[in-house]
Amino acid sequence: MKTSPNNERTGEKPVLRVRDLRTHFFTGQGVVKAVDGVDLEIHQGETLGIVGESGSGKSVTALSVMRLIASPPGQIVSGSIELGGEDLLILDAAAMRHIRGRRISMIFQDPLASLNPVLRIGFQVGEIFRHHLGFDRGRAASEAVRMLKAMDIPSPEMRARAYPHQLSGGMRQRAMIAMALSCKPELLIADEPTTALDVTVQVQVLNLMKQACREQGTAMLLITHDMGVVAHMCDRVAVMYAGRIVEYTDVTTLFEQPAHPYTAGLLQSLPRLGGNARRLTPIEGQPPLLTRLPPGCAYAPRCPRATELCRTVSPEPTPLRADHQVRCHFPLVATSKAA
Repeated sequence: MKTSPNNERTGEKPVLRVRDLRTHFFTGQGVVKAVDGVDLEIHQGETLGIVGESGSGKSVTALSVMRLIASPPGQIVSGSIELGGEDLLILDAAAMRHIRGRRISMIFQDPLASLNPVLRIGFQVGEIFRHHLGFDRGRAASEAVRMLKAMDIPSPEMRARAYPHQLSGGMRQRAMIAMALSCKPELLIADEPTTALDVTVQVQVLNLMKQACREQGTAMLLITHDMGVVAHMCDRVAVMYAGRIVEYTDVTTLFEQPAHPYTAGLLQSLPRLGGNARRLTPIEGQPPLLTRLPPGCAYAPRCPRATELCRTVSPEPTPLRADHQVRCHFPLVATSKAA
C-alpha cells in the first residue's frame, strides 16, 4: 500500500510535494532510470535530507525539482512537482526562470565553479535583487553587503569588492548562501554544500544555513552522503537506492530504529569513538547498473536477508507506522497495526 510520506500532516499544505517522479537518461547503453518513482514532501521551515551512495539519484532528484535536467539525454518522463500547489512540470522555460532564485534557490557543492570568476562578489549577490525584485544598482549593492554581513562574512564591504578567487572556500560558500537566501525563497536545495570545506568550516556553514532557514521559514532539501550532517541538520530523511526511496521517516527513528537493511548498513558503516567504538561493517558489493537493474528488489544482491521473493518481486512502499514507510519485503521493524 502506498501512502503519503507525511500522512500525519495532511491538513498542512506542503511547500514542495513530489509524486511519482521519474527522470530517465536515454543513452547508447540503454535507459538510465536515475529517478524511478520518487514521492516526497517538505513543509515550511522543515529540513528533509536525502541520503544514499553516489549514483543513487539524490542530485538528479534535486535537479529535476529545479527543472535543470540536460535534455538530451535526460528527460522527466512522468510525475508531478508541486511548489505551493503549482505543478512546475507544466510551466514554460520563462516561468521557471522567474521561479529559480526567487521561490526556489539551490546551493551547489563547489562554489568556485558556480560563481562567475570575472565578476565581483557584491555584483553577483546584488544581481539577485536586480533581476527578481527590480532594485536599482545602488540599492542592490547595499542589499548585497547586508546579506554578506548576515552570513557572518568579516569586512563585508571589502569582500563585496573581491573576486571569487580572492575568498576562502568557506567565504565563497557563505556568499552562495547569501545569494540563495536573498529573496527569502520558499525552498532551498543544498546539494552536498560542505563537501569541499574542512570540518570546522563545515559546522559553521551548516549552522548558518539552519539558522537562516528557520528565521525565514524556508524549507530545505539537503542532499548528502554524510549521516553526521543528517543527524545535525534534518527533521526527516529519505534514503535512496538505485533511483528509489527505500525508507522515509523522521531523523530520530532513522537512527534508533532503521527498517531497511540498506539504511542499517549505512549506519553500521559509520565510525564511532570512545566507549561506543566498534569495527566498521561495510556494505558488501556494489550498487547495480541503472541500465541493467536486477529483477525484484534492487538491493537484493547485496542484502544478507534476501530471499527468492526479494530477488523476483519488487517491493512496494509499506507503512510501518504513521510517519515511517519502507520499501522492503522483510523490514527490520515490525509493522504497527495502527499504521
